[in-house]
Amino acid sequence: MEPLLRVRDVGVGRPDNPRLNAVEFSVHDNDSVAILGANGAGKTSLIRLLAGVCAPDRGEVLLNGQPLQRTGIDARRAIGYLPQRVAAYPDLSVDENLRWTGQLHGLRGSALRDAVDQVCAAFDLDGCRRRLATKLSAGMLQRLGLAQAVVHRPRLLILDEPTAGLDPLQLDQVRSLLRSLASDCALVLATHLLDDVEHLCNRVVLLDAGRKRLEHRVTPDSDLLALFRHGDAAETTGNASGAST
Repeated sequence: MEPLLRVRDVGVGRPDNPRLNAVEFSVHDNDSVAILGANGAGKTSLIRLLAGVCAPDRGEVLLNGQPLQRTGIDARRAIGYLPQRVAAYPDLSVDENLRWTGQLHGLRGSALRDAVDQVCAAFDLDGCRRRLATKLSAGMLQRLGLAQAVVHRPRLLILDEPTAGLDPLQLDQVRSLLRSLASDCALVLATHLLDDVEHLCNRVVLLDAGRKRLEHRVTPDSDLLALFRHGDAAETTGNASGAST
């Protein structure tokens, strides 16, 4: 079965000093994949490639079997993207930001109104639809970013550090929202938090200095800290557990 997304031998940066080097993995429908790594491991560079924000210098990213950089706007609407910094205009209201995002993805008229109503209800934003984005708390702003990412009902949701900077209550709320989203679309999220992997993902790709160190299927028995510390030694365990490469 053709994967929804395939990363094939991807490299970014000069060959003698790459930010990413020979990275490969696939994402299928209903997968929840964590891109795990320390700061500077290449997570954000990879996430930006998967979202189509930039192109690889080597290798390719395939969406439904087609090179992502050569697909049209209709094909790219299969992707929703939450960057590290939420892409909301600070001087627009919650409602205006959602309408703007929906229009970018081709929604118009009643379809746009219905989509905005649905995500406002789903992400508990109805009470602040007229509030400017700049007036939102960190947790509320992250909910707005997630609502923007899914307003057009994508098949694949790409998230860069979706729980960074949240307090414990906000963290629990956002993780709950992400778990509910995972039933309707595939998730790929970059994180350095093992708790995000444990709570949200069924597979983990560990990056180290721009290279894929291992790929591992997450189970209740997975020792994620050991994987993070000893990726080379754990690679055999990861592949034996059913991780796809």
